[in-house]
Amino acid sequence: MKIAIGCDEAAYNLKMILKQHLESKGYEVDDFGAEKGETVLYPDVAYKVADAVAAGKYKKAVLVCGTGLGMCICANKVPGVRAAVCHDQYSAQRSRLSNNAQIICMGERVIGTELAKALLDTWLDCEFSEQSRSQPKVLRINELEQEHIKAAK
Repeated sequence: MKIAIGCDEAAYNLKMILKQHLESKGYEVDDFGAEKGETVLYPDVAYKVADAVAAGKYKKAVLVCGTGLGMCICANKVPGVRAAVCHDQYSAQRSRLSNNAQIICMGERVIGTELAKALLDTWLDCEFSEQSRSQPKVLRINELEQEHIKAAK
């Protein structure tokens, strides 16, 4: 499976650790930046990654910044994307099982690297089931999003 990953300069180190972790597990990782020493606006990176997910180029992606919050907010602005900030095992699990999140967001300044790897593993191991009790909720999210898009035109 191919996974997209992106960060701003506040989370370059965590991005590289997670990228290496994914590659060691056999994932092909496409890096959307930032590069070492590069200053970027996190909305630009988040949008590029989320847009690629929405276009179907990636089923899953990882975004990291200082807290994970900014990346998550930006990614969720892209229609068809569900991103979640995860800083504990339960949130990582539920973001997939209950919300079918395609993007996990984390913050280098708020969690350690071993926890980040564990959260990523948990998140990747969970698969959303269209037979779950959460399916109607995810469908409703999609409906509301489409209603909003139509109303904005």
